[in-house]
Parts: sequence; structure tokens; C-alpha cells
Amino acid sequence: MSRLTLDDLLDQLEQARQIAIDDRKPSAMIQATATMAKLTGLDKPVVKDVHADDVQTISELMNELSSEQAAITYKNIMG
Repeated sequence: MSRLTLDDLLDQLEQARQIAIDDRKPSAMIQATATMAKLTGLDKPVVKDVHADDVQTISELMNELSSEQAAITYKNIMG
């Protein structure tokens, strides 16, 4: 008895997706595509490593603005 692999599952889902396309069944096509995304991990958000040293504070960001830009930004934030 052979084991089912991820590639086997993806191939079967692609076949199902093609049948759904041929039969003009968009919901079945979308479901096959979504399942493929889940199996490959593409349905999860990408998390980027951020180092604390790389993050600027609001004060540092505001210091980089001209006083006019800072006033406009403050007004937009505060309403």
C-alpha cells in the first residue's frame, strides 16, 4: 500500500479544479483552489521579523517631518 503524498493530493485537486472549470462550476473551482492553498500554507499571512532596533517611535517619525507636515499629520490624526 503506497502512502498518499502532498503532491498526490495537489494533483487530485488540480484534476478536480479542471473538471470544475470545464463544467463551468465556479464554486467547485474556488473550493479546489482554496484547499490547495491550505495544503501548501498559502492561506496564512506572512509574518515578517521586526527587530526592536529597526522600529521608529512616533516622536522619531514626527521629527523627520517639517513643522508644516507635522501639523497636517497631527490634524489628520486628531480630527
